[in-house]
Amino acid sequence: MWSLTAIPEIGLDRLVMSDGPIGVRGEQWSSADPSIALPSPTALAATWDTGLVRQVGRLLAQEARRKGVHVLLAPTINLHRSPLGGRHFECFSEDPLLTGELGAAYVEGVQEGGVATTPKHFVANDFETDRFTVNVKVTDKVLREVYLRPFERVTKAGAWGMMTAYNSVNGPTMTEHTDLVNGVLKDEWGFDGYVVSDWTAVRSTEAAALGGTDVAMPGPNGPWGDKLEEAVREGRVAESVIDDKVRRVLRLASRTGALGGGRKEHAEIDGIALAREVAARSFTLLKNDGVLPFDGVNSIALIGSAAAEARIMGGGSAQVFPDRTVSPLEGLRERSAEVTYALGTDPRLRLAPVAADTRALFLDADGEVLAEHPLPVTEARWVGQAPSDVDVERLAAVEIRASYTAETAGEHQFSIAGVGRYTLTAGGETIFDDDIVPAGDDPAVAFLHAPEKRFPLTLNEGQTVELSLRQHSVASFNGMVLIMFTLGHANPTAGEDELIAEAVRVAAASDVAVVVASTTLEVESEGFDRKDLKLPGRQDELIAAVAAANPRTIVVVNAGSPVEMPWASEVAAVLLTWFPGQEAGLALADVLYGDAEPGGRLPTTWPVRLEDSPVVDVTPVDGAVAYDEGVFIGYRGWEKAGRTPAYWFGHGLGYTTWSYDALEASATSATVSVTNTGTRRGREVVQVYLTPADGVTRLAGFDVVEAGPGETVVTTVFLAERDFQEWGASGWQTVTGEYTVEAGRNYADRPLATTVKL
Repeated sequence: MWSLTAIPEIGLDRLVMSDGPIGVRGEQWSSADPSIALPSPTALAATWDTGLVRQVGRLLAQEARRKGVHVLLAPTINLHRSPLGGRHFECFSEDPLLTGELGAAYVEGVQEGGVATTPKHFVANDFETDRFTVNVKVTDKVLREVYLRPFERVTKAGAWGMMTAYNSVNGPTMTEHTDLVNGVLKDEWGFDGYVVSDWTAVRSTEAAALGGTDVAMPGPNGPWGDKLEEAVREGRVAESVIDDKVRRVLRLASRTGALGGGRKEHAEIDGIALAREVAARSFTLLKNDGVLPFDGVNSIALIGSAAAEARIMGGGSAQVFPDRTVSPLEGLRERSAEVTYALGTDPRLRLAPVAADTRALFLDADGEVLAEHPLPVTEARWVGQAPSDVDVERLAAVEIRASYTAETAGEHQFSIAGVGRYTLTAGGETIFDDDIVPAGDDPAVAFLHAPEKRFPLTLNEGQTVELSLRQHSVASFNGMVLIMFTLGHANPTAGEDELIAEAVRVAAASDVAVVVASTTLEVESEGFDRKDLKLPGRQDELIAAVAAANPRTIVVVNAGSPVEMPWASEVAAVLLTWFPGQEAGLALADVLYGDAEPGGRLPTTWPVRLEDSPVVDVTPVDGAVAYDEGVFIGYRGWEKAGRTPAYWFGHGLGYTTWSYDALEASATSATVSVTNTGTRRGREVVQVYLTPADGVTRLAGFDVVEAGPGETVVTTVFLAERDFQEWGASGWQTVTGEYTVEAGRNYADRPLATTVKL
């Protein structure tokens, strides 16, 4: 599932792969093998700081080496074409240049540590609906200037791997796309790394082998293996094609220390400290009437389900399991102000696992225990491999057992989330014994977002009940197991109206109110796209009610991608924390109290309403999605449509102010002078935009600068030849004439301008 087989006689070790991109999950999809959990890629992108992203890469390489991983299946460098994209949080930006530069820094940082990267998903996998079968229709010009550009940049940075996507582009599926994989990636760009399929994306023998795919995962069973050997022997696939694949795999092994030589030692990085720093640096202050940073605040009303149970990452293959998570409630309670918590409303559609000492029992057909493993919560996850001491040939069932002691009296809710036959018992009584069947035909959705069934159980305060959940059959394919099920729980709660009323009372009695509003796993995750941009549940209603009760209300938006904010004009501040990773609460306290400045700038334009967005549709028509908008995605699309968003690409406030003083430019660089005109030290993201005389304005470069009060700093942003080129019938062509070069704070605020001629 996650490795290539060792060949000891030639000195080749197992080559182990792992999902990322915010941690290194390793070969176990389980909390039994924890990993650092960094902020989401949209948060990394909000820093606009290639140096910081490079350091993140070094930390991820350290995690990979600790877990024996050679290849990190990251970064994701698809674009934010539509705000409805389900994996929006896992990608960097709507802009190809920003995505490419951050992707290159990520690649360089990881590979400095002797671990391979695998930028993905090559190419045009910018939405999730029907991703296995959809055909993306896009012109060569748009492919080259927009969607291929980040992949070209990471290839130039020396990426050792590349992952092809599930989808097709202009006909051929990407695992068989010889024009793009062989022609562009390998031949034109000179890519010398290996090309791996997305998991189960290879559906053919000859076409995929001839189309440029080097490794079909998982394996060796499936369309390759014996079938590919037969195709070679029969002359349908040339032996030289296999030689090239072998050479690329051996090169990968050599680079990562799996072909003799071992792995080099590197300086240790404090992962917890870096996770906290990156989170604070990514937090994006969209609005502030002066309530931040806190000054003289003695009491805080902290409101929202995500305030107590932090929403630190998106769902799907990007999920990792940290050994600690600091919630906003925990982070703020470490400070001096009195913190009063109120739930307000709970938008989550499924129950969280029980946080209790849990045992997982692996059973044979007679109920004999083959092995037993401890778990920190009532969630069973083994994808690909069962624990090494489990005889998979005899494995017939898996059971999790835990003791739960009720903290409150009343009707508790328990749930099963999974696919298959289950038996749930509580206190020795059978509550459920039946099959749970998934909806739809996407296997990733079936297991990553399995259906949930709930069961009420009345308990007294302090009552302990023994829980048992057994899965009666273990799913397997091609010799690999798939164990993914959860026993969930929720305490008795008051009705939603009462919860909102309690939140209003708490807010009115406090100096400030902080509402943490979040999306849920049902909104942002792999396998499906979003239906709208609304905050789930009654969170909008909650925020409006709290703001009416306390004019000093700060809304913390805990989401990986844009949400509508109809209450924005009614609150004192809006702070976007993205999916902030495991140190969420401590980083939030740092920023609210002013120990750290919110350093983020939007990597994507945020709409007022979904329908205002220039590109919305992600649903195939007759099996295809046509990128008819051309190059006009993101801020380019907003400009062309003549619409004003809620917040433009590049927007973000800090705790100081800046003046833009001077700009000088040539065809190779732009030099910008800025001055910190505020009263405290701060950072500014200087953005440089380029507009041809009759063309489209686009980001051409950027830099993060730092200065104390009254200090002026000068930065030079280098411009690439590609910034002055367009794709035409004969390839890349430099467009001569006059260009406007502008510098500013965001796309809509560019106070400095000059011209250059080519």
